[in-house]
Amino acid sequence: MLSRQFVRENPDVVREALENKGVDVDLDRILDVDEEWRELKGRGDDLRHERNKVSSRIGELKQAGEEAEAEEAIERSQELKAELQAIEERADELEAELERSLLELPQIPQDSVPVGADESENVERRREGFDDRRELPEEVEPHYDLGEDLEILDFERGAKVAGGGFYVAKGDGARLEHALIQFMLDVHREQGYHDVFPPIPTNSASMRGTGQLPKFTEDAYRVEGTNEEAYDDDDLWLLPTAEVPVTNLHRDEILLDEDLPLKYQAYTPNFRQEAGEHGTETRGIVRVHQFNKVEMVNFVRPEESDERFEGLVDEAEEVLRRLELPYRILEMCTGDLGFTQAKKYDLEVWAPGDDMEDGPEEGGRWLEVSSVSNFEDFQARRAGIRYREEHHESAEFLHTLNGSGLAVPRIVVATLEYYQNDDGTVTVPEALRPYMGGTKTIEGHDAVGETKLGDGE
Repeated sequence: MLSRQFVRENPDVVREALENKGVDVDLDRILDVDEEWRELKGRGDDLRHERNKVSSRIGELKQAGEEAEAEEAIERSQELKAELQAIEERADELEAELERSLLELPQIPQDSVPVGADESENVERRREGFDDRRELPEEVEPHYDLGEDLEILDFERGAKVAGGGFYVAKGDGARLEHALIQFMLDVHREQGYHDVFPPIPTNSASMRGTGQLPKFTEDAYRVEGTNEEAYDDDDLWLLPTAEVPVTNLHRDEILLDEDLPLKYQAYTPNFRQEAGEHGTETRGIVRVHQFNKVEMVNFVRPEESDERFEGLVDEAEEVLRRLELPYRILEMCTGDLGFTQAKKYDLEVWAPGDDMEDGPEEGGRWLEVSSVSNFEDFQARRAGIRYREEHHESAEFLHTLNGSGLAVPRIVVATLEYYQNDDGTVTVPEALRPYMGGTKTIEGHDAVGETKLGDGE
């Protein structure tokens, strides 16, 4: 979150950020509340000072035998007490409103972020591996058809057991997901990451600390709550990303300078209620309600966050480089920059199975598999995560960053489509073969039950 002092002293900067990010918040109301709160706090301090003087005077008057004057002082002390109580009650109301309002203000984009209205104005920074792609079949079958043909993806049974937006990976499909998860964890472990396996339910305090609440309440799966219209800190949610529990591992803590930079990685299933778009966006496993992902979370000194951001991008890229999948890097413009981010790059892998309107000229489409974000001190301020250089020095807020390393289902999509062969099989990327028991080719499985019979049999 933004500090009160920053909002108070930089209203034009905040107003510009609201406009560029397309966020509708009544900033004037926030400034008016802050001004009234500060006036009341000042008036309260004056009343307490006067009351202390009157209280001291009462004792002096009684000791001097001046009872009439002492009674007048007592009456004045009671008047001051009542007035002070009214002021404090109003100040508490304004304090609560101000805290709620500050949670609705987005992060300020860095100066280098391109200004734009929406995703159409994101800037492509570079492509990797796209000009020397492997030779593909004349017609590349989309992953959702290929997965069913090979009996490694089952959408009908996924819907049967959980509803729309869920799927079952079977046989080599399941092995492929498991292999990708372990492969990603091994790559990032080489890069100095410490493993964390956090709880899947997360409380409201954690969701608020990373910025998911109150902004994205409707997208989250609520497990337990006392009020359908609101939420309490004890309410539980299925985590939308491992960013939430891993960042909050150090909520309300002070780290030491020697602890930084601190790099965690976590594999988790993730849950989101987002409905997605119509058409091919809702087919297959590109946009589903439950998906596996490896997440990287960094805690760093403020002066090092920009350099660490570039390093985090490279660490996410390494997975794509080793899988030899073509990809590109996009810089998000202000209108497509998330609520909490000061700067963000998306890594998008090329999947040739579907021709999309926003795909490359050569066909196929780009799928986001990682968002690498610098939050600066925005999350740390919300979650109370600080550090101090020396034990005797005051603590300050550190910077947090994260990036997916990577989103597993979309890598499965890209692998099935990019590595498929003319005969309908799929070549396993060389980097994954040790994780699949040496399997070089996914050839499919026989159907189970009556579905293995041909039409009319």
